[in-house]
Amino acid sequence: MTGRTIAAQGKVYRDAGSALAGVTFDGMTIMSGGFGLTGNPENLIDALKQDGVKGITVISNNCGADNFGLWKLLNNGQIRQMISSYIGENKLFEELYLAGKLELELNPQGTLAERIRAGGAGIPAFYTRTGVGTVVAEGKPTDIFDGEVYLRETWLRADLSIVKAWRGDSAGNLVYRKTARNFNPMMATAGKITIAEVEELVPEGTLDPDQVHTPGIYVNRLFQGRDYQRRIEHRTTRPHQAGG
Repeated sequence: MTGRTIAAQGKVYRDAGSALAGVTFDGMTIMSGGFGLTGNPENLIDALKQDGVKGITVISNNCGADNFGLWKLLNNGQIRQMISSYIGENKLFEELYLAGKLELELNPQGTLAERIRAGGAGIPAFYTRTGVGTVVAEGKPTDIFDGEVYLRETWLRADLSIVKAWRGDSAGNLVYRKTARNFNPMMATAGKITIAEVEELVPEGTLDPDQVHTPGIYVNRLFQGRDYQRRIEHRTTRPHQAGG
């Protein structure tokens, strides 16, 4: 299904399930926005679980947290490979990887972001100093610029990008709120099909063009989401010890 065909049908859909209709297939690659607990396309992830699509390669910074976000797909056995930069406190992610049940391509966070941006910009490869001399460089070409060794990284693109925004209009223009503007904008540009869920859906012409983060040309389908958990990560501290 092409972007042109989708546009002809209109971009606004009833819910996550209808927005995903006809898009998923086993073995597909999906980019999923979010960073930690912020900016995750929660409704679309739940709909993917209901869809039952299998053998997915997921490109995302991390894989959710216990009972939240992409963790649900991982726990449901739908994810074959993760291309990410952070395992964190996700015990299921760790267990599946160490047991050989989950493939993992671990990227430095900045490299992951740039690979996605490159995919959206049509740049097939770029050079970076990050990862030189580490396991990240294994099997990758290097070159020398100004006497320094640089590692060649390739773009990342996906069959489907799922993103979450604060506001969106019927033309698909998106505005993200604060730290939810993490991987979402660049992922929206790098999918063959991009589906957005928004907290507030407004009529076309409502958004200030200067405030739009993702132009509607990148968005094929969108809908107004619901029942967001709005989880918060807490920092644990201890009292300062005198003389410590």
